[in-house]
Order: sequence, then C-alpha cells, then structure tokens
Amino acid sequence: MSDSGDRGTGLTRRALLGGATAVAALTVTGGPATAAPTTAAPGTAGPATAGPVTAGRTSAGQVPGIWREYARTPYTHPQIPYVGRAGQRAGARRPPRRPVVADVRAYGATADGSADSAPAINRAVAAAGRAGGGTVLVPPGTYRLDGLIHIGHSNVVLRGAGSARTTLRATRSLTELIGTYGSRYGGDKSSWSWAGGLVWLCPADRFTSLTDAIRAREWPFEGWTGNRRDEWRTLTTLEPARRGSWTVTAADTADAVTVTGAAGAAGAAGAAGAGRLAPGDLVLLRLADDADHTLLQHMAGDGPGPRAYHWDDKTKLTSYVPYEWPVRITRVRGRRITLERPLPLDLRPEWDPRLTTHVAALTGSGVEGLTLEAVETPQQPHLLDKGYNGVTFQCAYDCWAEDVVVRHADNGFGLVAASACTLRDTRVAGRGSHHPYFCREGSHDNLVDRFTIERRTTPAPAGTQLHGINVEGLSSYNVWSRGDMRAGTFDSHRGLPFANVRTDITVTNDGRHGGDASAGPLFGARFTHWNIRVTNGRAGLMRIDGLAPYSATVGINEVTEFDQIDVPDFDGPLHSRLELYGTADAVRPRNLYDAQHLYDAQRGPAR
Repeated sequence: MSDSGDRGTGLTRRALLGGATAVAALTVTGGPATAAPTTAAPGTAGPATAGPVTAGRTSAGQVPGIWREYARTPYTHPQIPYVGRAGQRAGARRPPRRPVVADVRAYGATADGSADSAPAINRAVAAAGRAGGGTVLVPPGTYRLDGLIHIGHSNVVLRGAGSARTTLRATRSLTELIGTYGSRYGGDKSSWSWAGGLVWLCPADRFTSLTDAIRAREWPFEGWTGNRRDEWRTLTTLEPARRGSWTVTAADTADAVTVTGAAGAAGAAGAAGAGRLAPGDLVLLRLADDADHTLLQHMAGDGPGPRAYHWDDKTKLTSYVPYEWPVRITRVRGRRITLERPLPLDLRPEWDPRLTTHVAALTGSGVEGLTLEAVETPQQPHLLDKGYNGVTFQCAYDCWAEDVVVRHADNGFGLVAASACTLRDTRVAGRGSHHPYFCREGSHDNLVDRFTIERRTTPAPAGTQLHGINVEGLSSYNVWSRGDMRAGTFDSHRGLPFANVRTDITVTNDGRHGGDASAGPLFGARFTHWNIRVTNGRAGLMRIDGLAPYSATVGINEVTEFDQIDVPDFDGPLHSRLELYGTADAVRPRNLYDAQHLYDAQRGPAR
C-alpha cells in the first residue's frame, strides 16, 4: 500500500492551517480572521445532514470550519478535492515563451481580411511543428478564415498581437468544412454541439483519425485510446493504493523495468521498444469497472445511496468507463512510481488498475493574444449546432489559451479528453452560445481562470439553450476560478463528473443544465462551490448541498429555487456541507484554488 496524506512532502498540517489563517488575514483590511461557527466537530466529516450556517460579513472575513478540517487532510478530505496542481505545468502562472519561428504573413496571410488566410496560417503552424516547435506570429489585423486552424504538433504557439488587435474571422462552420457529425448514441443530434473547434489543438494523427471517421459517418470515441478505445497497451499493473497517494507500486518487478520508454509518445497498442518508465513520461492510469459498478459507486462517494442506485440502464454513463487519467511520472525507485498529482481515486484489485500507453499527446502548445470571431449567424435549435465553434483542446496535456476572445460562436472553449490545460483571461461574447465553456469526455485537472461570459448581443431564438460552464463524462478535478458570468449556469450534463471546483465567481444564473437520463447522475462526490456570488438569487446548481453527495457549498449568498428544479440522484444522507450561507464574499480564503496552489508551491517538488 502506498503512502497517502502529506507525509514526506515538506508540508505539515500545522503549516497548512497556519498558512490558511495567514492568507485569510492578508486578504482583508482589519484584524485577524475569525472562524465561523460550524455544525461539525473539528476533524470530522460533519453530520450527514449538516444544516446551514448563516453569518454576516465581517471586515476580516471568516474562515469556515470545513477549511480547518481540510487543512488536516488536504489530499483525502471527504468533501473538498485537492486541486492545487490543476492547470498547465501544475498551475504555472505564465506559459513558457517559445522563440519566434514564423510570421504568418511570410506564408501568404493577409491582415486586411481580403483573402482566405487559413491555408497560410496552417502552413506556418506546420512549419513550426517540423522545426520542433516555436511561436507563430499573427501580427495586428483581421485575417479571414475560410477553413479551420489545426495545431497538431507539440510546443507550437499561435500568438496574436493581443485580443484587441488580432482577429481571425471565420466564415464557415465545421459542418461545411468536415461534414455532418452525428452522435454515437443515436438520434439526429449534431456532435458539433459539443465537439471540435475552428481553432483545434489536437495531435496530428488523432485529428486525422477523428476527421476521417466523421467523413465516413463512423462516429468515434474522442479520447486518449482511439476511435474504438483500443489503441493502448499495458505498461504495468498496480498494487492497491488509496486516493490521495502520490506514489503507486508496480505489481511485479518485471513490469517496472521492462516497459516502453517515453511512454507518453507510445501510440497504438503493441508499439515496439523497450526501456524503463522514467521521470517526465506521460502515462494513462486506467481503471475498469466490475459487474456491480463499484467504481462508479466510488466516484459517487461509496455508501448505501450509490449502492442502491440503478446503474445498469445508464448506458451512456457506462460507455465512459474505463476511467482514463493522464499523468506524468516524476520519479521511479524500483517498483515505486511517483506521480505529478495525487491519485484521484482508490486503486482496488477489482478495477484492474494499470498504467498504459495512449495515442501520442499534444503537449506544450498554446493560443495567445487574439480574437476568433465567427460570421454572425442565428443560434441553431438545441443540439443542432453547425459548428461555428471557438478554441478546442483534444488529447492535449500541458497546453493553454491566454488572452483569447471567442465571438458569435455556437460553442466557445472546449476541453475534450484534455488534461492539465489552462485557459486564462478568456472571454465568450457576441450573439450567444450553446456551451460557452465545455469540459467532457474524461477531461481532468484543467484550470479555467479569469474568464468572462458576456450577455448575448441578440435575443435568443426559440428552441435554443444556454448552459454556461459545462462539465460531464467522468471529468474530474477541474477548476473554474475568478469568473464573471453575466449569463449561464454551473452546468452539469450528467455523466457523473466528480471532484470539481468552482470558486470566486460572480454569476447571473439564467442558464439551464442538460444531460440525457442514460448519462446517470448530475454529480459525483467532492464537488465544491466556494465563494459564489449569485446576482439574481436563483439557486439551481449553485447551492448543491441538497443534490451532490459529499459536496461543499461554502460562502454563497441566499438563493431561491425556481424554474429548473432538480432532485438528488441518490437516496439517503448525502453527507454534504453548507457553510457561511447567506454571506457575500466573506469566506477566507477567498479563492479555494489559490489557497491550495500556494501551499503546493511552498511544499516544493520533492516527494
């Protein structure tokens, strides 16, 4: 069994709690932070039906009891997930600066919008890829795109002169460029309603296989193991371990020393080559489910409620299993393998835990300093989008978007089987979007920071939907932070997303969530809403203590149910927590991700 908790990390529980109090004091003017009363005894998970704790705002803010509990068990707390390493390069404040290797004008792009510049920009991007990476400059101006922009090689950055100075104006939809994209689950839905981008960051081979399948009307799986989820092979099976462990143990010595080197670059199943797992390798943790669906129960927090839930007819949900979690290796010592992030779930023998290969990943690539504006067309009826989509990351790890605006899009920013990516200083604007931000198909450990969803500039046509910040499909440990949501909601499209955080967000809660009944529960365990300011007082999907098992709603103003009202998916006690209810911006630490990331940085790299 691997070690769990904070042993050997250089971060003590006392230091974490002390740091929390210091942060609370530093973020306000006035005296030291004071703790709010709590319904739970210190050090416990809290009662099954913890009631609201209402407190007024003080000049110093208030440190809730649940934060003090979390400080004692930062990697295994029952309600609050550890997300301190979410985002590109474990939450780096700035992306790497790649040397300039190309200017799109040298490849034929024109900055006056008079001609199609997509081929020229793609030639410049491809040349940067062949050179091993670098920055492709898009100087100030407006560039017409009659095709999509594809970034398919690692370490390539597409950089404009700033979102106010460089505009890519897209004239055609993904339906026109690639073809109709039906749903693998049947019906007449368009998968362009939740997939693909007019700037699409996806490994070259994976992009080709996806678009070839779409053109052949063979609707693919979209993740890390190919269109049929068969492009992987085992690197090593693993011994049991607990959620929160940073180190896993290969089940057999031979597995640890006779595996594919540079595992993250290994593609199809059966790829040749021998070597050792090494620091820096990107691998997949793969967990299968058993006949009783105990893995899905575990994602929902275990216990009698998940055990009594009827999983067998949730065919869309069960199609998402196995759970695939990309992670880098930081150290190998014999059979012990240390990971970049702590385990998201237990490793139990009945789930056949193993590390595997995957399709070649896109890493170290980004989009910066530009506006992507689609030609303005009416928003389509729900689930029939044509694919005027913005920026999408797919099978991408350690990638980013920064200072990017998407305007007049069907769907704004997408994370599809993407992990450890950062979207920072991004904005969705214009005529209104179906999904301003979508996070699906097993996307994990992503950070969406300083984001804005503007009010739509034209009235919504009949039959359309607005969701907001979407998460679904077993996606886990993602963070939405410092948001200004002038429209939309905290959308879960079912599919049992778990352990996700929304923190320090102002929201006019006027959207609706989606989700097919066959996709199962709205929430798994350890969802946390922390410091949420709801401007219109609508409760739906904001206050989740009555919906989400083992969840935490902390520091939210008073809200009232109306319009779309949900009921919990699980019977019995939810073991959820509600603290500092009825406050506005009073909780300290103010931003849950910042607080966790700060302590992670103080801890240092050694483990």
